Amino acid sequence: MTTDQLDVTDAGDVTDAGDESRTVLGRIATIMDAFDMGDQVLTLRDLTQRAGLPKSTVHRLVEQLRAIGWVERDHNNGYRVGMRLFELGGLALQRNQLRDSAFPHLHALATRTGLAVQLGVLDRGEVVYLERIVLGSFALPTRLGGRMPAYCTGLGKAMLAFDDAAAEMVMESRLVKRTDHTITEPAALRANLDDIRHCGVARDLKEAYDGLVCVAAPIRNSGRAIGAVSVTGPASQMDWEATSEAVKHAAVSIWNARFPVSRAS
Repeated sequence: MTTDQLDVTDAGDVTDAGDESRTVLGRIATIMDAFDMGDQVLTLRDLTQRAGLPKSTVHRLVEQLRAIGWVERDHNNGYRVGMRLFELGGLALQRNQLRDSAFPHLHALATRTGLAVQLGVLDRGEVVYLERIVLGSFALPTRLGGRMPAYCTGLGKAMLAFDDAAAEMVMESRLVKRTDHTITEPAALRANLDDIRHCGVARDLKEAYDGLVCVAAPIRNSGRAIGAVSVTGPASQMDWEATSEAVKHAAVSIWNARFPVSRAS
């Protein structure tokens, strides 16, 4: 979304920033909240009454929301929640369901390895961390809800290996060295992703952070990965073979927990 699509400036909105109902975003939230009453289609008059805002303000904002797909016009010129919001809500629901399905397996993996365990998804060439369980005395520099470039993380590479479009997008961008070990040459990264597809696990050899290594496995059955799980810790504490098997087992367990019907297929 850009300011060309949704104008967040309004000469009449110079108000106390703490008064959320009077800010532009607060007014948008009030308009969207009007649909919470169970009505699928609301007229401009309905929205104006429920939002308690001037008709001209509601009309201007709702037309901008329609332009970006958050609301849609009904054939009777009423308004309803747009498909874009359903898409965003579905995405959030899927990620929450993945986290909930994964959590007991993440905890078991952390207990088994004694190291930090993380769950992530791929979003526009970056890893988004959905969950993290930190064991051991070392500090993990990532944070819940944080992002990292996919090309230099075990989680990211585990997912890029099974998503050709995302991998190409990443390799067409500028790959910045985060450490002396970061892979920044597209040919070398392609070869690394080929190895990951062959062995089923990705390794981060101090590529994202000095002193930390990682083993990750994609959460998938066939096709693209819906996420990835990893074990991270100091290089001196990493048992590569045992951890690789444990991470692959956890990834399969998470997939089966998320899609239990697939176990019978």
